[in-house]
Amino acid sequence: MRDIFKGFALALSMLTTLPFFKVHDFYKGINGYAVMFYPLVGFVLGAILWGVYLLLSPYTSSLHAGVIIFGLWILLTGALHLDGFSDTVDGLYVHKEKALEVMKDAHVGGMGMIISGTFLILKASSLAHFELFYLLPLLLMLSRLNAVLAIYFYPYITPSGMGSLAKEEFTKKQMLVALVYSFLIVLLYNKLLLFVSALLVLFVIKSFFIKRYGGFSGDIYGFSIEVTELILLNILLFGFFI
Repeated sequence: MRDIFKGFALALSMLTTLPFFKVHDFYKGINGYAVMFYPLVGFVLGAILWGVYLLLSPYTSSLHAGVIIFGLWILLTGALHLDGFSDTVDGLYVHKEKALEVMKDAHVGGMGMIISGTFLILKASSLAHFELFYLLPLLLMLSRLNAVLAIYFYPYITPSGMGSLAKEEFTKKQMLVALVYSFLIVLLYNKLLLFVSALLVLFVIKSFFIKRYGGFSGDIYGFSIEVTELILLNILLFGFFI
């Protein structure tokens, strides 16, 4: 039970900036549990964003409230996944033999900055016109569930680091726990087609990166989360599956 709690605390420490019981040591025994809680952490983040929107909406326009939620979204995640997104984009603009080296570079390249800026504009615009904020917990949960499934099912191409330890420790039982509780929440929301859509996004991302690199890296996990969030936002924004 102690390892389970520390795994949850580690997941919160890694994926958010929330002032919770912080765990910074990726020692053996808790990394699999941390991955198991990724979707739950996404649900918690989405619930916070929805709660803030409920507090703000009586006092400001929906457009301004959406932009505030966009900014808070970035702050609460510490731009962690966005960093992975920009690094992954940088890797796409060089030969694949050099891509992993480029993605590890602490400096963001020109294309990473440009595409990330465009991506942020699209996400901000989506939230500025979004109305179904009560679904944010579901969207953030499903995007992180995609990362969980990628960790379990697909090869990890970086030989060392936190991702390799998480991949090593993440068990089938822990994956099934994450999948089952996520699926039950989807059923409570009655959004099964949104769940299927998230899996289709993962399938497309997987097909591309397996072909290009032979697997995933930590940056590609972040890329997957960001892309899934934006696509699911727009599926709902355009009125699909409502």
